[in-house]
Amino acid sequence: MLERTNETESMTTLLNEALLLLARWKNSAWTMLGIAFVSFAAGTLISSHSTHLQEIKAESNRVFELDIYHAVPGKVPALAERFRSASRLQTQHGLHVVGYWIPQDSPAFVDTFVYLIAHDSKDDAEKNWQAFHTDPAFQEYVKSEQSEKLIQGVDRTYMLPTDYSSMK
Repeated sequence: MLERTNETESMTTLLNEALLLLARWKNSAWTMLGIAFVSFAAGTLISSHSTHLQEIKAESNRVFELDIYHAVPGKVPALAERFRSASRLQTQHGLHVVGYWIPQDSPAFVDTFVYLIAHDSKDDAEKNWQAFHTDPAFQEYVKSEQSEKLIQGVDRTYMLPTDYSSMK
């Protein structure tokens, strides 16, 4: 009987130790879950703040210029090459081109060349274009157009970004 009591006590002790270990694990799991939650929340706040800082800041007077060049039929490749050549000169004069495009799918845009420029303001756009047009290097492009006519006309508009636009 004494043997059985020792065995029962031993089993009870083992069971109590297991329950104690389980309780520690349970508390540890809640602690780990709490740490994970706090880390997640802190990471979310930090990354959203970081992302916000990386967004392009909208200036109230920033404008975009959309230019649509209507080329002489069949001359878009030559016009695109002319713009490739002039792009460095545009950059030197503060004309920050966002991109150049050749429309592909719409018959309404056959023989067109499109580009978009970001300006700090409409006044800056006018000042930068004036400097660009009076640059002797640009005059070479004027002479080139006079000798090999590539452009039939240009449609130009200045645009303000909406408050929900990703590019401001």
